[in-house]
Amino acid sequence: MRTFIGIDFDMKIKDEIKNLQSVVKENSIRGRFKYVANFHLTLKFLGEITENQIPLINEVLKRSADNVGDFSLIIEKLGFFGGKGANIRTLWLGLGGDLDSLNALYENIEDGLSVLGFEKEKRTYTPHITIAQDLLLNKDFHELRKTLDLSRIPSINVREVSLIKSEQIQGRRVYTPISTFKLIGQ
Repeated sequence: MRTFIGIDFDMKIKDEIKNLQSVVKENSIRGRFKYVANFHLTLKFLGEITENQIPLINEVLKRSADNVGDFSLIIEKLGFFGGKGANIRTLWLGLGGDLDSLNALYENIEDGLSVLGFEKEKRTYTPHITIAQDLLLNKDFHELRKTLDLSRIPSINVREVSLIKSEQIQGRRVYTPISTFKLIGQ
């Protein structure tokens, strides 16, 4: 099964992100837009795993969650990976707030999973929420960014981390938590 480790958001956050995404849609010629239910923060993409690996991954997640207490993040910028001008490969929302806690959680997970044989990420972790891909805007990206009010999106209270299954169901990407661990920071 295809999986990743991530942080889910409550519906109030997802609805505000959707409102922001609708402004992007109105200023786009085309694009693939993420479904509101799929807005999340990825910590680690695992790819294909077996049922037998789940308990070992869960041990890493539990240890990591035990070491980091809950924290808050804010959405502070709109950015993109790939492309230029009006052509954008991935449009995302960048995060700020308690990045020290987020990075500690990320590093704990990376270190624990590397012992299980999952390769450590070579790129610097850039926490972001993908909202669209393969986007062609009808205006310059910098003009679009000026029209968006990111301050409307409330703080994200991060209280848990999950192992999540990603599957295609009836032509839609569906994310289903397999296991979830509360951040308790002992």
